[in-house]
Parts: sequence; structure tokens; C-alpha cells
Amino acid sequence: MKTLGILGGMSPESTASYYLNINRAVNRRLGVNHSAKILLSSLEFEEIVECQKSANWQRAGEILGIQAKLLEQAGAEGILLATNTMHKVAAQIIANISVPFLHILDVVAQRIKANGLQNVALLGTSFTMSDSFYLEGLKARGVTPLVPDEKARGEIHRIIFDELCLGLIKTESKAFYLETIEKLRALGAQGVILGCTEIGLLINQKDSALPFFDTAALHSEMAVDFILDR
Repeated sequence: MKTLGILGGMSPESTASYYLNINRAVNRRLGVNHSAKILLSSLEFEEIVECQKSANWQRAGEILGIQAKLLEQAGAEGILLATNTMHKVAAQIIANISVPFLHILDVVAQRIKANGLQNVALLGTSFTMSDSFYLEGLKARGVTPLVPDEKARGEIHRIIFDELCLGLIKTESKAFYLETIEKLRALGAQGVILGCTEIGLLINQKDSALPFFDTAALHSEMAVDFILDR
């Protein structure tokens, strides 16, 4: 069994789901009292949020790169970044480590294509829905993302930071997300990428006829395969 290093805390809510999902999956596969070998670096989220607000991605990358290196030095044989948005600085993290980096877009695109789909709605933070690191990253992997209009992107972003990251689940916010999905479905979306690791706290596959691709769940599966060397 390999030891996985997780860069977490962005937010604590989604990191907790990663931790539980990975350990439960390892236990299902191995039985008895087996669990995953995990080293966790839980960052101070507000420090990262301030970097996002000021567009100081260089500083954010330095912070994450340093923590990734510390995880490697502590014995991590691979690094997982438990957030979609901060994959914007994945290159800086990779430059700081000599062990594998488990990139979230690799597993998401792979699963979408395995389902025979190409045009997929993308929900996430404003950075994820607007910036090239995610949009072009998907296209380079053979997936075409469809994003909401600017006003809807702003509300989706607000709900993530003001509610989901704080563990607040509101009925009206769920309704807004599902309404947005239906609009994208009318534009040709064949599925939905839950492109923020907190969104799965609000909506799930039972809420829509379109197939959901929960990035946190898929990333956790990728982690389990790595840990068990499969």
C-alpha cells in the first residue's frame, strides 16, 4: 500500500469527504480493518482565498508547493490536491515534488469519454468556469465544457464560498443549481461536471436525468487506485 499526501483544507468540508471516501473505499476493497495510509496538510483556507481575491496565484502556488514538498519529505509517495480551483497552480506544485501528482482533470475527462460524452456542463467557482487552466485543460483532454452566463456564474460562485464551504445547505440554492443545469441541457449539455469539490454536498445524481461527474468522488477513486497500486 502506498502513502498518499493530500493538500486539503480548501475547504475543510470537501477535505473531510475526501478523507472518508478514500478510507471507506480502501476498506471495501481490502476488508477487515484496513484503511488508507494518508498524510494530510490542511491549509488555512482564508490565506488561499485572499490569494484568489487578489489574483496572487504566484503566492498561492508557493504556499501549496512548499506544503507538497513537506508531504513528500514526510513519506508521501504521491500528492493529491483536494480542490478544483487550485489546480490553477498545479504546475508550481509539480515543480516542487519528485513524486506523482494526481491531476483531477485526468480522471474527470477519462470518465466522461468512457461514457461516450463530449459536451458537458461545467459548474464550479468563477475561476474554474472562466479560466483557461480548467476550460482548456478539458478541451486538451477531449471534453468540451459548456458554462453558464456571467450572472449565473457569479451566483454559483457565491453559493460555494458563502454557503457550501461553511457547511450551509439551502433549498433555494439547490433549486438555482438545478435550474442552471436545465438551461445548459437545452444548449446541448450531455452531462454535468460538478467542478467544485463542495458541489456534491448540495446536489447529487438523483436530482437530474443528466449524468453527473462529481469531481471529488472521481478524484477519490483515483486516489484509491494509486494507494492500492492498481
